[in-house]
Amino acid sequence: MSTDDGFDYDVVVVGGGPAGLTSALYTTRLSLDTLVIDRGGGRAAMMRETHNVIGITEETSGNELLQTAREQVQGYGADFERGLVESVTPLGDSADDGFRVETGDASYHACRVVLATGFADERPDPPLPPTGRGLHYCLLCDAYMFVDEPVYVMGAGDAAARVAMIMLNYTDAVDLLTRGEDPSWSDETATMLEHHPVDVVTAEIAAMNKSDDGWLESFEFADGQVRAYSGGFLMYGSDYHDEVVEGLDLERTEDGAVAVDDYGRTSVDGVYAVGDLTPGYSQIPIAMGEGANAGITIHKELRAFPRSLEELETDGPVTDADVPALSAALAATAVEHEGHAHSPTEPADE
Repeated sequence: MSTDDGFDYDVVVVGGGPAGLTSALYTTRLSLDTLVIDRGGGRAAMMRETHNVIGITEETSGNELLQTAREQVQGYGADFERGLVESVTPLGDSADDGFRVETGDASYHACRVVLATGFADERPDPPLPPTGRGLHYCLLCDAYMFVDEPVYVMGAGDAAARVAMIMLNYTDAVDLLTRGEDPSWSDETATMLEHHPVDVVTAEIAAMNKSDDGWLESFEFADGQVRAYSGGFLMYGSDYHDEVVEGLDLERTEDGAVAVDDYGRTSVDGVYAVGDLTPGYSQIPIAMGEGANAGITIHKELRAFPRSLEELETDGPVTDADVPALSAALAATAVEHEGHAHSPTEPADE
């Protein structure tokens, strides 16, 4: 299967976050013509600093991380398009028939599709501090920032209550802010809360105070109290970017994630899903691993050689004219790339 068989691309990746870009990195470097279509934004782009990614230091923003990744993937020969994928349609009963990927402006025929569209966190009404300056979504990423600091957890469900109790591992000053909403946590969670030193603040937030550098300093509440915080976490759930998922009628888990196997395969043969769209921890290194897994698996499915005994019987032996089995464009890019075996390490003499 290749672009020589009438496909526009071997692989179309829908979504340009860490998971999707890593899939594209692997498929491109493993000689598959790849297109990334990205609508922009996303959770990674919101990050003011990058945490928990080994080798990437704190001062790297999410936008800087993604920009570097896009340039890297394009440097290996992948194409990148800013746009919104409206639909992905199977073109036959077999994955080898490919898929039609439609945007508002273009249509592509692809051998395989990787969905990496993620989700968006739900937010309550303002006042709220700036994201990354007192407002955070990921305890695994940001709890370290608030060791021995006063923090809040905002929400009225089981997840919010449990995160508030978890934060006691890092600080002894934790408030659970329900903002006037009736708690919906379970009786079991209520009993646990009673036996943990978490202050439940039920009043609505009336105002917010910030420092000169934009960080949250305190919330003022409708009952008149003012409580200081260095930051905290929103726990209001999330909405999957699942328009394409619904169109393909992919199997979902109970919480709405796309069900996948260990290699990112979905219930539709030839369609993969990676990153926040799938079950598991929402962490960049995990998303990258899922993207790599999917990319390698797609390579194994689509690579031309070795031909199996059945293929040799049908198609005959591999000839000199059959190899190498990558497009001329990818081959030319690889030969010119600085990572190529014969790329000059110093400027040539003139």
